[in-house]
Amino acid sequence: MRSIHYISIAVAILLIAIIYRWGNTTPPRKTQAAANMANGMPSSGSITMKPASVDSILAASRMQLHAKDVASITTIENKLKAVRDSSGMASSFLGIAKIYEQNKLLPAAGYYSALAAKLDNSEKMLTFAGQFFLDRTGETDVASVQQWELTEAEDCFQRALALAPDNDTPKIGLATCTIAMGETMKGVGMLREITQKEPNNIPANMLLGQLSIQSGQLDKAIGRFETIVQNDPKNADAMLYLAETYEKKGDKAKAAEWYEKTKQVVDNEALKANIDKHINELK
Repeated sequence: MRSIHYISIAVAILLIAIIYRWGNTTPPRKTQAAANMANGMPSSGSITMKPASVDSILAASRMQLHAKDVASITTIENKLKAVRDSSGMASSFLGIAKIYEQNKLLPAAGYYSALAAKLDNSEKMLTFAGQFFLDRTGETDVASVQQWELTEAEDCFQRALALAPDNDTPKIGLATCTIAMGETMKGVGMLREITQKEPNNIPANMLLGQLSIQSGQLDKAIGRFETIVQNDPKNADAMLYLAETYEKKGDKAKAAEWYEKTKQVVDNEALKANIDKHINELK
C-alpha cells in the first residue's frame, strides 16, 4: 500500500472533531461525507441532487479575480487556441490553476488541475486532483457545489484506479466519495475488499470503524481501532476513538484507560488538560 495522509480523507475530518472537543478551538466544517455519517448511515442508493454546473462555478470564481489576473488568464486562453499537443495544453491549464489558487479560489483551481491531470493521464496527478476536490467539500455549505466536487473527485479517482488497479489510495478516495453520495454499502464493500486483502490497512480500518460507530456496531468499531493501534501505537486519533467508543458502551474504566494512553502520545497541553478533566468526570 502506498502511504496516505489520513487526515486528507474527507471522512477523517471527523477525527479533528474529536480533537477540538477536548480543546478550545473552533470546529472545522465537515465534508459532505462526514456530514452524511454524522447523521447516521445513509440509505442505500445514490443522492439525486443535481451538481452545480462547471460554468457557474468558473464564472463566479472569475468575477472574484483582480483585473490583472483576469488578463493573465485571458492571455493563456488565447495561446491555448494554437496549442495542439496534450503536454502544452496541460501546462496551460496548470498555469490557470495556479492563478486561481493564488487567489484562494480553490474549486476553480482544482478544476483546471484536474484537466491537466486527465491530459497527462497520470495516476499520481489524478489521485491528487481527486483528493483536492474531496477536501474542498468541507469548505462550502452549498450542497450543489459539494455534489459537484464529489462528482469531480469520483471521476479523478476512477481514472486513477484504471491506471493503477492495485493502488489502495484512489480506491479509498473513491469509497469515500461513494459513501458521501449515499451509496453506503457499496462504499463499505470497497473498503472491506481492501481490508480482506490487507487486514492492517489503517485508512480503510479508520473509515470502517467510524461507520461502525455511526451504525451502532460498537464492538466492530473497537476491533477496527484496536487493529490500527496495534500497527501504529502512537495513532492518537484511533486511541481517542477507542476511548469514546468504550464510553458509549458504558465501560468507563476502559474509556479512562484509553484516554490516559492518548495523553502519552500527544504534545498538546491544552488537550491533555481537557482529557484529564473528562477522566475525572468519568469517575
